[in-house]
Amino acid sequence: QVQLEESGGGLVQAGGSLRLSCAASERMFGINAMGWYRQAPGKQRDLVAVIFSGGTTNYADFVKGRFTISRDNAENTVSLQMNSLKPEDTAVYYCHANIRTGTVSTRDYWGPGTQVTVSS
Repeated sequence: QVQLEESGGGLVQAGGSLRLSCAASERMFGINAMGWYRQAPGKQRDLVAVIFSGGTTNYADFVKGRFTISRDNAENTVSLQMNSLKPEDTAVYYCHANIRTGTVSTRDYWGPGTQVTVSS
């Protein structure tokens, strides 16, 4: 069973930067996409950024121009560079991977999450 683990969360002042990283416990094959989601207390889990197997990226409007997602295919890691952080970016950030398991079937993997807190 593949496990994902995030690192790099923490406390930062508004306007600061953090870099999150996510590593898989073993090499994953058939990756459709890897990405980051976040969930603030009392709110739903929202997509932050995703990078597809071909390299295409998508970002939520609320992070466009501030966050950058990247992936190291050889190392099966995905990172999220977060700049110009705002207090409303405070949330638990989750790493996600969608893997092909068959012709049409896929499976989702999640990391346990890492806390990001932005102080005003």
